[in-house]
Amino acid sequence: MTEVLHRRVIIGDVHGHYEGLMTLLEAIAPGVNDQVYFLGDLIDRGPDSAQVVNFVQQNRYQCLLGNHEQLMLDAFPGGRAFTPALQAWLYSGGRATVASYADAATLLDHVEWFKTLPVYLDLGDIWLVHAGVHPQLPLEAQTAQEFCWIRDEFHSMSNPYFSDKLIITGHTITFTLPKVAPGELAQGRGWLDIDTGAYHPKSGWLTGLDVTNRRVYQANVLKRCVRILPLDEAVTHIEPGQVAVNRQALRL
Repeated sequence: MTEVLHRRVIIGDVHGHYEGLMTLLEAIAPGVNDQVYFLGDLIDRGPDSAQVVNFVQQNRYQCLLGNHEQLMLDAFPGGRAFTPALQAWLYSGGRATVASYADAATLLDHVEWFKTLPVYLDLGDIWLVHAGVHPQLPLEAQTAQEFCWIRDEFHSMSNPYFSDKLIITGHTITFTLPKVAPGELAQGRGWLDIDTGAYHPKSGWLTGLDVTNRRVYQANVLKRCVRILPLDEAVTHIEPGQVAVNRQALRL
């Protein structure tokens, strides 16, 4: 099959793994006419969150708001630390993020940038969002709570939310879904999850999806290796119904 140029590339949750991201992008080699999108959760848990955010900012890549960016926003309302929310963010991976900043001014500059990030992007045939949508609510009734945080209700959808769009998400590590192995993508009715758990010791895979050519690029931040697969060989299909995320597997 002839490769189509002018690609649309979607990158899953980076979680502060700058070196892994550089390895992934070296494999993808995006050209000037390619469109690169990040699904959010650039920060937390990994060692180089500040570098990741700087890189995405400087290259003017489009990025969605993830739940970890939302946690950081909540920790600094009005540009000042709010102790209860700050403690919740630090507990959820924020300590590594704070350690990655050389100065408070840069951190607060990134907080201001996070305020500008959209919660979803409609690209016509694909619809990008960090976590998903609530299947029982119209789009206009949903908020950042659904778009950044939802899990079980979204993954249990029996019918696609959109009749003409595939929803592509991060947020939920794919191996926490039924019968999905570490590193595999997960697909359900009308959705595709590409968060393969870069930060998690059970996986280490950071994923980039070339939607245009149906090709999956992955860099493993633990094993320092790369693999490239056709999408059909990289995805496990999830049966609709009561899909419960294995939350215990998310805990380190």
